Amino acid sequence: MTIAETYVEFGVREARGVSPAYERLSLAVARDDEVIELLGTLPPAKRQPNLLFGVVRLLGGPVDDPAAFHGYVVQNWPAIEAQMRARATQTNEAGRCAVLLPVLAALPQPLALLEVGASAGLCLYPDRYAYRYGDRVLGTGEPLLEREATGAPLLECEATGVPLPVGVPEVVWRGGLDLNPLDVTDPADVGWLDSLIWPEHTHRRARLRAAAAVASAEPPLLVRGDLVDDLPALAARAPADATLVVFHTSVLYQVPVPRREAFVELVRDLPGHWIANEAPDVLPYDHLPQPPGEALHNVLALDGKPLAWTRGHGQAMTWFG
Repeated sequence: MTIAETYVEFGVREARGVSPAYERLSLAVARDDEVIELLGTLPPAKRQPNLLFGVVRLLGGPVDDPAAFHGYVVQNWPAIEAQMRARATQTNEAGRCAVLLPVLAALPQPLALLEVGASAGLCLYPDRYAYRYGDRVLGTGEPLLEREATGAPLLECEATGVPLPVGVPEVVWRGGLDLNPLDVTDPADVGWLDSLIWPEHTHRRARLRAAAAVASAEPPLLVRGDLVDDLPALAARAPADATLVVFHTSVLYQVPVPRREAFVELVRDLPGHWIANEAPDVLPYDHLPQPPGEALHNVLALDGKPLAWTRGHGQAMTWFG
């Protein structure tokens, strides 16, 4: 896929109906020979729309007007290029816990959670958030209105055919693995996470701040390392009397195919369970049903068995498992 095709696909399948600003911007970049040429000087993994747009937002550039965006990128390319080469998309969307929860709650309790590509570790706290699936509300014991009043995260998900749990899981250990773990207590790291949130998504910014407050009160164990070389050692640190759950969501697309395959072979042999939430072209499965609509969906799978279609920020899931 060419750079231009990548930006068209992002605009049409990911941003359309979700972020008008990023839809406009993506389609404009796809037609912008000068910006495409600049992106072509980067390694393929560093050309993605989320990374470019996030870096421009981090540097204070405009993302709401394509013409202004073009001028800013061309005039400030050295600074943008340096940031794009140094950073990666580490969107730490706590809302993704809403699509993980039905699987996590159904496993033998208590759980030891190990997230691959953990970023700042905000998805390691599914037991600390409240959830709304249509009329069904799940929480951690506090009345929902009280949680909302105190700013505690409330994750909303449109669930179709999903076997909803009666409560949240019991988590006794949390560990994360990342090439560049972010510190949830560091304003600069949280600022990068904020830059990766799409312009119109004020609810996600509020959710980021609320989830960061939860994680800051009890920071997770985050290890800098590779998803193949360093996973077994971190998994061995989980308590033996808890069910180990290795999980990842929208991470493997950044991993070269040979390393991706090595990871799958490794994680299948670890004790416990493996939850994957990745795009179907990144982690393919045989005989998947048609996704619910043209928007980009991930496939939620347990131990290699696909269970549901999910949206990228955890806003919806359709069960077929």
